[in-house]
Amino acid sequence: MSASTAWISRKPPVETQVNHEITFARLPSIEPDDIIAHMSDPRVAEHMPLLTFEWDEAAVAKFVANKEECWRRDGLGHWAILLNGTYVGWGGFQKEGNEWDYGLVLSPRFFGLGARISKKAIAFAIADERIPFVTFLLPPSRKNRGALARLGAKFVGNVDYDGAVFLKYRLETE
Repeated sequence: MSASTAWISRKPPVETQVNHEITFARLPSIEPDDIIAHMSDPRVAEHMPLLTFEWDEAAVAKFVANKEECWRRDGLGHWAILLNGTYVGWGGFQKEGNEWDYGLVLSPRFFGLGARISKKAIAFAIADERIPFVTFLLPPSRKNRGALARLGAKFVGNVDYDGAVFLKYRLETE
């Protein structure tokens, strides 16, 4: 194949493909190196004030074990998020006291999928009678919060979580 025709047969990058099948899987099914690469990206850390350590295999093992403990304890937790079978990030619901908090952490090349993924996750929450409402904790560095308003989430106030300030929102699901 010549260099001039190589572009014709190349498959477009996964994030630009028309067929976006978003699925959720458990985090242990993801290769640790994929999570390390994702969580070590400075664009991810920019909006994660609690991310103050280096990601390595031990950090991934601890992270996955903690998220699996949520599944064992609460019957729900964070998922690995896949686009056409490719890991794009993690997110889902974690019980914080009596509240179900929703979080989403995507790899930078997939940031544009946040609204679609969140709509699918929120539909899950609406269908789950254990979840009368969902909370969202956003760092103040996240300036674009229009998606939360479009979902119907209401600003609750500022909260301190492990020494960092977050903006708390709430979305009724009943």
